[in-house]
Amino acid sequence: MKKIKDYDDNCPIDDTLKLISKKWVIFIIRDIFLGKKQFSEFLEEKTLSNRVLTDTLKFMEDNDLITKQVFENDIKTEYSLTQKGFNLNKILYNMLEYGINEVNSGNLSEKQKEELLNEYETLFKIND
Repeated sequence: MKKIKDYDDNCPIDDTLKLISKKWVIFIIRDIFLGKKQFSEFLEEKTLSNRVLTDTLKFMEDNDLITKQVFENDIKTEYSLTQKGFNLNKILYNMLEYGINEVNSGNLSEKQKEELLNEYETLFKIND
């Protein structure tokens, strides 16, 4: 039987981390779950440049996490999750749970923790 160390060159955890550890990828995926679709919406409340956002969106497209649709004579562009991108929903939810339970993000009250978990459970379609 192979041991974990025998998979070092082809480790699924490492492969996943390489995909989602590029700065801004997780935030953009979260934002799409929250309903954002356009370039300008991804810039809101973030300190990234147009160039960095363009590069990140291209990386995400190239890795089949999102698709880009162009509308209205190439004026309006919207981004949406592919199935591969959507399937990160449980990872994001588990990160939220970990942050709440192990890091205690911002010292939230028990009620706030429960509300946040319920809201994101619905957003991420965890039980669908």
